[in-house]
Amino acid sequence: MPQWLCNQLMRAFQKKDRRQIKLLNDCWYFYRNKQGPKEQINVTEFH
Repeated sequence: MPQWLCNQLMRAFQKKDRRQIKLLNDCWYFYRNKQGPKEQINVTEFH
């Protein structure tokens, strides 16, 4: 996950901004699905 996205998610969770959390979550899944299968394997290993 890109660092900028992690930072924004942390900020949204600290502020308890549900709208922002949902938006960033949707962005992450969209970004992840646009990547090839190789990238998806790396993402699952990261978590």
